[in-house]
Amino acid sequence: MTRPIIVQKFGGTSIADVERIKNVAKRVVRTKREGFDVVAVVSALGDSTDRLIELAHQITGHPSERELDMLLSTGEQVSCALLAMAIHELGEDAISFTGAQVGIITDNSFTKARIIDINAKRMVEALKTGRIIIVAGFQGLSLSQDITTLGRGGSNLTAVALAKVLGAKTCEMCTDVEGVFTADPRIVKNARKIDRISYDEMFELSSLGAQVLQPRSIEFAMKFEVPIHVRSSFSDKMGTIISKEVKAMEDIVVSGVALNKEEAKVTICDVPDKPGIAAKIFKDIALADINVDMIVQNVSRTGATDISFTVPDPDLNKTIKAAKEISKKVGAGEITYDKDMAKVSIVGIGMRSHSGVAAKMFEALAEKGINIEMISTSEIKISCVVEKKNGEEAVRAIHDKFGLGKKKS
Repeated sequence: MTRPIIVQKFGGTSIADVERIKNVAKRVVRTKREGFDVVAVVSALGDSTDRLIELAHQITGHPSERELDMLLSTGEQVSCALLAMAIHELGEDAISFTGAQVGIITDNSFTKARIIDINAKRMVEALKTGRIIIVAGFQGLSLSQDITTLGRGGSNLTAVALAKVLGAKTCEMCTDVEGVFTADPRIVKNARKIDRISYDEMFELSSLGAQVLQPRSIEFAMKFEVPIHVRSSFSDKMGTIISKEVKAMEDIVVSGVALNKEEAKVTICDVPDKPGIAAKIFKDIALADINVDMIVQNVSRTGATDISFTVPDPDLNKTIKAAKEISKKVGAGEITYDKDMAKVSIVGIGMRSHSGVAAKMFEALAEKGINIEMISTSEIKISCVVEKKNGEEAVRAIHDKFGLGKKKS
């Protein structure tokens, strides 16, 4: 009889030093001895990826993306080899693999590659022999036989993808927190752990600034219905289950509050108010490889209008450059910008069936004297752009207003 498979992913903080690697080895071995086949996916040790990026930038201000991927992929290879050795010391057989060795094939987009296919044959053969498999996360091999990486947080995507192709019972994301919380516990002291959350809600929270999981990993899990359990590497407590939406979830209006401090606002002033102008502007922005988030266009009273939009803070300089060229092309006016912005958002599938949620959110901000610069809504989320200095206070105010904190005993 085949044993059920569990994929366990361990982030950099979980394996930051030798003692933590040994603790992770014990956890993996315990899971194996409980009757499961185990595939462990590991990130690079601690902040070693940041150190490698820093090294690259000490050499050059513009490192080749191909060589960056070659460099950054080494961090996870160190982790998986060390974890395999630690498991050997505990009397179990383990084998470490790179992304290429377990057949993860990607496109040719260096630093943000997408998975095209996974040939699981080598993993299946290793599991049949009773071995524990350790895989270097975050990486694959392109169709051109180059090493690629899957973007920041890409080890999450590796874990979910392997869980899918192996038909795993679950994918455990083992991290330094006990699960997904109603807000960042470092900002909101009484933030509460969420027992269960839908793929849609988790995707929105991740995209809006919650740093628990990479959004692409949630997107993949949602597409293939891979069950995810976010839990602590340092305890056996139940964490947060991410799964398909169930009816009971609709009773909870707001599941969580997210904050993104990496927002910048750009305004193109005095844009001619003619059909097709907005299309030209944002086509050229897209051609400059800039992701636009919120867009607000003022009502025209003089034949001209202002168009404001937000972009990720690191993209501000190239956005200003592109916006100036666009302004000349369409006959608009000056470009203004503000890099000290933040986006605070609420997420909940219960919003679909409850009214007054936006008013309550705006009221919470008004009570603290926090001005809203821009607003964006969808079926299950509302986002407001505020000044960066007010971001954390905005999160606490909204969290309190919706009563999301731990209940006082």
